[in-house]
Amino acid sequence: MGNNKYVWEENNEILKRIVDEEQEELLSKKRARELFEKKLLEKIESGTIKGLQEIHRYLFQDCYETAGMIRKHDISKGETIFCRAMYLNDNLKTVSRMSEDTFEQIMEKYVEMNMMHPFYEGNGRAMRIWLDQILVKNLKKCINWKNINRSEYMSAMKRSIVNNLELRFLLKENLTDKIQDRDVFMNGINQSYKYENMAKYDINSIEE
Repeated sequence: MGNNKYVWEENNEILKRIVDEEQEELLSKKRARELFEKKLLEKIESGTIKGLQEIHRYLFQDCYETAGMIRKHDISKGETIFCRAMYLNDNLKTVSRMSEDTFEQIMEKYVEMNMMHPFYEGNGRAMRIWLDQILVKNLKKCINWKNINRSEYMSAMKRSIVNNLELRFLLKENLTDKIQDRDVFMNGINQSYKYENMAKYDINSIEE
């Protein structure tokens, strides 16, 4: 995924950005910290598009007017074309109903939701939190994202469109039962943002 920018028909007029990308990193990391410290994820529906929308809305409420809203335009990133907008709502319902009893089923669901890419921006960051929420609920595990470097993860995500074996192996090797550990969560957020080339602010050092 060499190209880190999304492409859509009218660009920023659709996203309705409130702040620049630097402020987006700062403000949304503050919101991510609140998700953990206020135990908000325990109140958000797990494994559904409704829950994912709530996570996205909370993270990016200070950044885009479209936070938490399902996109209405087709988008692509590099060579990857995501689900056509005209099919998105029906397909999101189908993904929401997918089973999540085993790690393999959860990975299938995660990969399918990635192909939906329901938002104009911030999909990966919101979906990684959403994935951990599903893992915590069903397996009492989460991903130790700090141990997964960007190139390995992005390569596995790109290949998962055809076969998710590499992604499953990579994430399974980094499962942890430290689901209440603050450092695991905060370091995971920092790493999640590094995947998107956002690393100016350390979530642990951001002032209230």
